[in-house]
Amino acid sequence: MTRLLLPKPKHDLLIIIPAYNEEDNIGKLLDTLENPPYSDIADVLVINDASKDRTNAVVKRRHEPLVTHVFNLGYGSALQLGFKYAVRRNYRYVIQMDADGQHDPANVIPIYDALKKPLEGDRCPDIVLGSRYLPDSPEYTTGGARLLAIKLFRALIKNITGRRIMDPTSGLQGLSRRAFLYYSQYGHFDDQYPDANMLTQMMLLKFKVTEVPALMHQRASGTSMHSGLKPVMYMMRMSLEIFSVWVRFRVLKIDKGIGDNETLWEEEDSYSHR
Repeated sequence: MTRLLLPKPKHDLLIIIPAYNEEDNIGKLLDTLENPPYSDIADVLVINDASKDRTNAVVKRRHEPLVTHVFNLGYGSALQLGFKYAVRRNYRYVIQMDADGQHDPANVIPIYDALKKPLEGDRCPDIVLGSRYLPDSPEYTTGGARLLAIKLFRALIKNITGRRIMDPTSGLQGLSRRAFLYYSQYGHFDDQYPDANMLTQMMLLKFKVTEVPALMHQRASGTSMHSGLKPVMYMMRMSLEIFSVWVRFRVLKIDKGIGDNETLWEEEDSYSHR
């Protein structure tokens, strides 16, 4: 049996970049991340989700680890593979970024710093959202249908968890080891569209979630998965997903309070290294 040799981690932070047909955008993102100050604090992993263009070739010319799916498995599956990689390679923190250039690399350091800063007592956050809609966030224009969906998800999350999350659809997120270790396990993560449903789930499970202002851009090229009428369908699907999460974790009480169980996470982390 051949064993895949992976580069030894240089830092405690891994940036995971799922990519699908991003040949025009991902090279510019990697140009920035491969230089200081980002290269001084983070390693990078690209998950190519069976792109039909030259995304694979563009990334292969770089020095970053690359995993390529033979079949398109979806955004969530690409992320979960990155979480499994981070667990096995003993990273302490993860930041997930889109490959299309919308997530400015300038957000990496504020999110990384927030992951290490206690929220209450000595407990640091498990999830740090890069938010477009905090008072201190740079100006960002959101389309009507997408904005309607965001407002709906804010209301649903507030009613279910009691927390007001300003940017529940942000894909720019920092995760503690506790969070991505949980996500890496079977059945704990949406393999297609992890979004507001995952935030609802994690808050119901008592994981700590916070937001920081984030600089984001409009897509420069390519097609967004939220173009056309897709936001409307997405809003309907995600609303059902959030309801499903409520049933599983509030009504059926699956994994109740697991985010607060320190002893369990020490045992899980020990087991993940075997």
